Amino acid sequence: MSIFVFAVTFDARDAKAAATFWAEALGRTVDEGADETAAFVASDPAVPGSRIGFRQVPEDKTVKNRVHFDLATGDFDVELARLTALGATKLNEVNAGIRYATLADPEGNEFDLIAR
Repeated sequence: MSIFVFAVTFDARDAKAAATFWAEALGRTVDEGADETAAFVASDPAVPGSRIGFRQVPEDKTVKNRVHFDLATGDFDVELARLTALGATKLNEVNAGIRYATLADPEGNEFDLIAR
């Protein structure tokens, strides 16, 4: 096959700030050359297509994401506290058979933290 996922890219007001949040959240680095207009979180070499990009756009986010990350952890409370300390906002939490929280990154993009 001659096609592959190069990256998942998000719109952002400040691409470098958004990439920095996600790099810290995922234990990765921001690729060199990042600025407020374009930035990438380095891919995980073990996971093809895991590069995350951010491109500056003039408008703010106004509606719910159509695509979002689901992050899984065995240490839910610690990771929830760490992500909020990095700048995420907890939007809600569910504990009904499975425990998860929906959060928003500093740009307002929603993502879920799932207890495993």
